[in-house]
Amino acid sequence: MTRTPPVGVPAHVPLVHVLRDGLVESVHHGSVVVVAPDGLILFQAGDAETACYPRSAAKPMQAVAMVRLGLSLPPDLLALTASSHSGEEVHLAGARRVLELGGFTEAELGNPAGLPYDPVEREAWIAAGHPARKLAHNCSGKHASMLHTARRHGWSTSDYLDPGHPLQCEIAATVEELTGQRIANVAIDGCGTPLFAVSLRGLATAAGRIASAPTGSPEGVVAQAIRAHPEMVAGSRRDTTALMSAVPGLIAKDGFEAVQIAALPDGTAIALKIADGSDRARLPTTIAALELAGVDATLLARFTSDDLNVADVLKS
Repeated sequence: MTRTPPVGVPAHVPLVHVLRDGLVESVHHGSVVVVAPDGLILFQAGDAETACYPRSAAKPMQAVAMVRLGLSLPPDLLALTASSHSGEEVHLAGARRVLELGGFTEAELGNPAGLPYDPVEREAWIAAGHPARKLAHNCSGKHASMLHTARRHGWSTSDYLDPGHPLQCEIAATVEELTGQRIANVAIDGCGTPLFAVSLRGLATAAGRIASAPTGSPEGVVAQAIRAHPEMVAGSRRDTTALMSAVPGLIAKDGFEAVQIAALPDGTAIALKIADGSDRARLPTTIAALELAGVDATLLARFTSDDLNVADVLKS
């Protein structure tokens, strides 16, 4: 295991230009790294070494930890475990199934009540007069699986989100193993789950290890579930789901504050963070990084925009 990533202000660089009639109107800074299957850096722009919060990009690692602890779910529900779902009916039904399999009710979820993440679903939800619900929160699949895993081991479930809970300690150990780094800081994510700070290089390394893991291993089981059910990881109108559907074998996960990971079956992987947390620059940076990772540009052409242009530092 390498040293703990340093904590400080990341040395971000300009990554994406917002154009209006050919003039650069706005600039998004950030950092991005592409790592080889052996963990060596193939490309880096900005700061890949300073600690950052992965937010929901950590969910595949959390899912791996739970599978290692014996969580056994159908592939669609395991993909939901690693999701930030849109709140479509298929997601709500899936979270209900996980709860039922573990013998839990919606009230026992530790995440806050929320509205569907997808704007179309959210508007329909509000128009129907539905209140915020724990089940509708985009992290409900992960939380249902955490309850399920804790009960399987006979651990308490009322405090499963406590950083000192055995479940969270096992997740922290898995994060350190997969990233090859010691956790630099522990915070609480928006859904209430402990959040472990690592570097972008560590995140990319972990994504690559999951994507290239042997069939049947906990990492391989999670990767295959994500590949088989990209619609459960995000949603029918989400770019992360569309990317996985477009690029054979790709696994990908986005997170709040404009974090993204993606990895190919051979273990080549990317991780990025947009400095201002704005989601607008996340997809263009992801597309450029995937091209640098060797993905055929024709597979990614439909994700580009004439109004968003990556900076020269991202052009191969």
